[in-house]
Amino acid sequence: MPPAGARKLAPEPSLRRLPVYLRLLTRLDAEGTRTVSCTAIGRELGLDFTQVRKDLSCTGIVGTPRVGYRVDELIAAIQRFLGWHRRTDALLVGAGNLGRALLAYEGFAQYALRIVAAFDIDPSLVGTEVAGRPVRHLDDLPDIAESSGALVGILTVPAGQAQSVTYTMVLSGIRAVWNFTGARLEVPRGVLVEDVDLGASLAVLTNRLEQASTC
Repeated sequence: MPPAGARKLAPEPSLRRLPVYLRLLTRLDAEGTRTVSCTAIGRELGLDFTQVRKDLSCTGIVGTPRVGYRVDELIAAIQRFLGWHRRTDALLVGAGNLGRALLAYEGFAQYALRIVAAFDIDPSLVGTEVAGRPVRHLDDLPDIAESSGALVGILTVPAGQAQSVTYTMVLSGIRAVWNFTGARLEVPRGVLVEDVDLGASLAVLTNRLEQASTC
């Protein structure tokens, strides 16, 4: 049994829907909408309103009967729940094409994520700058991790290098790894890993395309 007062972990599908709600709410707020109901959110996103209510309840916010939620308060509740109310600093390892694209992506600002620095071992990349961030040698990662206090590592190296780089990250104090490599990582207990499998996502898309073309 969890201790009294402990917050229950949200189901992963709910966590993945919360940013979708946040994008909608941000638009509604910009348009001047002050309150919104689960029914209205569900209608906009093609979701059942009971699922919307269940997802939003994870944040601890309570709506008003027949009114719904204040849009600004709901935005703040989701941001707090996701940890997006304060800045998260990250270090990126692998300054190749994917890594450089992530460094240049301005959309991370809306999620309060800031990539402090990038690292690589390629002499042609070390010493360069991407989107205002220096690319340093991987050997410098422990010092930069300590000085910056960054707890998130973004991994965009070739799959064969992923595990060794992950060890370096963990030993440097990184506690959460955003893994774009496709490799299965082994990490100590207490270190989080979120795998981004581009192949799996593409497989769903191309399979649906294939099925649609044969109908």
